[in-house]
This record gives sequence, structure tokens and C-alpha cells, in this order.
Amino acid sequence: PHIYGKRDADASFGLAYAHSDDDFETIHNMGLNTVRVFVPYETFGKANVKDEYLQQLSKLLDIAAEHELKVLVTLFDFYGNYDILDWTLTHRHAETIVSHLKTHKALLGWDIKNEPDLDFESRGKNNVLNWLSEMAAQIKKIDGLHPVTIGWATPEAAVNLVKTVDFVSFHYYEAPEHLMDRFLVLKDAVGHKPLVLGEYGKSSYSCVWNLFTNSENSQAAYYNKMQKVLSKEQLPYFMWTLHDFGTVPTQVVGRKPWRRAPQKHYGLIDSDGNRKPAYGEVTTKRKGDN
Repeated sequence: PHIYGKRDADASFGLAYAHSDDDFETIHNMGLNTVRVFVPYETFGKANVKDEYLQQLSKLLDIAAEHELKVLVTLFDFYGNYDILDWTLTHRHAETIVSHLKTHKALLGWDIKNEPDLDFESRGKNNVLNWLSEMAAQIKKIDGLHPVTIGWATPEAAVNLVKTVDFVSFHYYEAPEHLMDRFLVLKDAVGHKPLVLGEYGKSSYSCVWNLFTNSENSQAAYYNKMQKVLSKEQLPYFMWTLHDFGTVPTQVVGRKPWRRAPQKHYGLIDSDGNRKPAYGEVTTKRKGDN
């Protein structure tokens, strides 16, 4: 099992890094083994990666290693150009980060881009796929050891570029009852390629916009159902997310309050540091634990 998440959705990378020691200890004590982190493309300096942030990212992996955790690094967060004129800039960004981290013992692999299929309509599917293919090739030239994946937003989108990635990663936020059927279709399509559920979760936020159907108990029930499917299929997973967020920036989900408010409450731990019922649904025992 795996987990990932930042303390605040609008936190600077430095703030997320500052909390990582406590968070990684919590994750380790939950019996989980991997975190996924995001590298915001513009914040890190685009082609000219800021050394301060690069060192913080390296330190974050150091802390993960201290807590016996592996790290999946998502190289391009908040990037959406894909134009061939921009390729050289993105090459430099990836080259700098991959070269710096490729020998780190905590590194699990590279997730090129978070949910790039959401850009198919606005940026053109072929443009997005061509950029992803080129980026995968560039990363593998620099680091031939660690696997490369792409964090697709849906199981259906994950059939793209199957031969390009080393394992297929997809996200799922819909009803647990439908996961099995959609997963099996994808599993059949990708053949022997390894599969990972790269994100899943449920908000505990209840209001008139969702007809008061959400709660901390319904969140726990969701995790209980999902964990049964994941265990049955022996499907590795990442969940969204460890903590509730204090704020969610508009660039993530827009300005509409009925979209922003639920995003603050996907955590297994609330903003006061209290464990929600869902926390117990995903905590596992390590070998040797009583």
C-alpha cells in the first residue's frame, strides 16, 4: 500500500517539505510504504530549476528514506503547454531533476504528468501524447534504472501509451461498486503491464451541494469498500490524501465554492490533527507488530 499528499494544497514547496518529517513518520506508522510528491513546473523555475527547491526536494527524499518510504516523483505539475516550441524548456526541467535524484535510494520512479488526459480537449490529444512520449524517452536516457509512468485521470485513458510506460497508472474517484468492471477492462487491454491505482479517495465534506450525503462515516465506508477490491485484485495504490487542507487555490479546481470546499476534506486526518474513521480503514500492520 501507498499514500501521498501535502499538508496544504496552496503551500509552497518549502512548507510541504517542512512538515514532511512528522507526516512521513505517521505514514510509516500506518504500515504504508510509499509517497507521491508533485513538482510544480513554474514554481521550480521551469527550465532553470531553482537550486533551493532542488535541494529541498532532495532533502525530502532523505527524510523519506529515514522513515523507510519510497517516493514517486511527479515531474510536471501545473504544466499544460505541450507545444513543440516548449519541448526544449521541459527537457531541461526534467534533465535537471532526474539527473539530481536518479541515484537516491528513496526514489521509486517518475510520474511524468498528473492527469494529462484532462488537457486532451483544450490542447489537442495528439499534442499531449507526443509530448508525453518524447518526455518518457528523454527521462529514460538519463535514468535507465527507475520506472516511468503517467498518472491518467481515468481507467479508460490509461490505455494510451501503454508501450511507453513501465507501469500503467490510473486514478479513480467514483463508486467502489464500478471499480472492478472498469479495472478488469483496463487489465485486459494492457496485457502483462503492471497496474497501479495512482489516486483514489473521498471527501468527508457534507453540504447542500451534495445533498448532505457525505460525512466522515461515509468516507470510512467508501475506503472499506475500496480496500476490499484492491486487496482482492492485489492492486497497488496511492490514496488522496493524508491531511485535510486549510485552503485550496483557485488554479486547482476554480473559484466555485461547491467545488473548492469538498477538496479541503479528502484527508484521513482533519485540520485539527484528529484521525477520521477512514484512517483506521487503511492502516495496516507491519510484520512483527502485535
